[in-house]
Amino acid sequence: MENNHYHRNQNPHVLMMAYPLQGHVIPFVNLALKLASYGFTITFINTDSIHQQITKARQPTNADDGEDIFAEARKSDLDIRYTTVSDGFPLLFDRSLNHDQFMEGLLHDFSAHADELVGRLVNSHPEISCLITDTFYVWSSVIANKYNLVSISFWTEPALVLTLYYHLDLLRSHGHFDSADNREDAIDYIPGVRSLKPKDMMSYLQAKDTSTVVHRIIYKAFADVKRVDFIICNTVQELESETISALHEKQPTYAIGPIFPPGFTKGVVATSLWSESECTQWLGNKPRGSVLYASFGSYAHCSKNDIMEIATGLLLSEVSFIWVLRPDIVSSDEHDFLPVGFKENIKDRGLIVTWCSQIDVISHPAIGGFFTHCGWNSILESIWCSLPLLCFPLLTDQFTNRKLVVDDWRIGINLCDKKSITKEEVSDKVNGLMSGKPGDEARKNVKEVRKILENAISSDGSSEKNFTRFIDDVKMKIVKRCGPA
Repeated sequence: MENNHYHRNQNPHVLMMAYPLQGHVIPFVNLALKLASYGFTITFINTDSIHQQITKARQPTNADDGEDIFAEARKSDLDIRYTTVSDGFPLLFDRSLNHDQFMEGLLHDFSAHADELVGRLVNSHPEISCLITDTFYVWSSVIANKYNLVSISFWTEPALVLTLYYHLDLLRSHGHFDSADNREDAIDYIPGVRSLKPKDMMSYLQAKDTSTVVHRIIYKAFADVKRVDFIICNTVQELESETISALHEKQPTYAIGPIFPPGFTKGVVATSLWSESECTQWLGNKPRGSVLYASFGSYAHCSKNDIMEIATGLLLSEVSFIWVLRPDIVSSDEHDFLPVGFKENIKDRGLIVTWCSQIDVISHPAIGGFFTHCGWNSILESIWCSLPLLCFPLLTDQFTNRKLVVDDWRIGINLCDKKSITKEEVSDKVNGLMSGKPGDEARKNVKEVRKILENAISSDGSSEKNFTRFIDDVKMKIVKRCGPA
């Protein structure tokens, strides 16, 4: 489709489509705000289901489906439009309980809905010139090419994770992935990665069964990403310089992170998929640095046994804590997973909530450490708040993120290397993090890494320079592809 309504001096109109999971929506919204602050026009696309969840979480009693999550942001003269698309499932379908079925839909059916919406938008706004999609979408380059749009893949995790997926063929040919008996020696042949133990790969690359729906999404998405025009990463050049440089040799790749809301505080755009409990009042009377924040993210599930051991370990530790426990943390149909009498035993020493504004909580002076599943957003946010980490990865990139946190940057400690965790180990490690030598060491290092983040997003820092270079390169690409009108 011809699309040549672009002037060299005008700002691009970009379509952005976030992946329908909490940890992906947040950086996508923050990127939309950043691009709009540079004068871009943005049309942001959420799935109907994500939109409804956000709206319901914000106004449980009055979920007005017509509400636009960017309404407040537009008051600052940002040109961000908003629309939604069906993911192919009914709104009431339980995507968490029927995970594989939902993923099959994203793999096979969602592209038709995305294609139809992009076509309609481009027809009514011929000046649209770019498509920014999550790297996990399997159709990005195909739809971008169909409508003659510059294709940009936004990777919301560290570059180390990106490059491992990018080089699946190398891992396979060396027998570290998808072989009858995977090798267990170090991986030292991935461009830009010095050495890596197989246990530090993403859970999907350690799996015996490599035919699952998530594996098929990964294969297709990472074949597709090799055909896009640009890759942008929510990471920092200085923290992963060799990895980023090696990727950049293959394809234009820019480290532009950390992409936080302006001023880091809770943003004007609602992104939370659950109603948030207010925790800052409870924190108000706790001594500085005395409270542990525990949260295992929005997506991965824990075993009931692990939750029991962690709960008992927190009791034993005698440390004050806020623990975020999603109602579906074990599974959608298992709600009774805490030890009998646990809530009574913790009295005022602990606060259990189903969800909260993480940024509000971890930036509170009473918080002294973060017990985390090692989701990438959580790691970047806790570095920004100079919090040491207790690492408990559950799924996907979290094992690789832990390697960066514990081995490379030394800003956290590992909960356990064994298959199962024990209450004694939880108690020991929590105390070690909050008031022991390992915590002091990690606390010292995280302040240094925080400086790296701060420098990167300052006006002459690497992320800011990369962002400007990325914008210039995109504009040049648009002119080349569309020609000045």
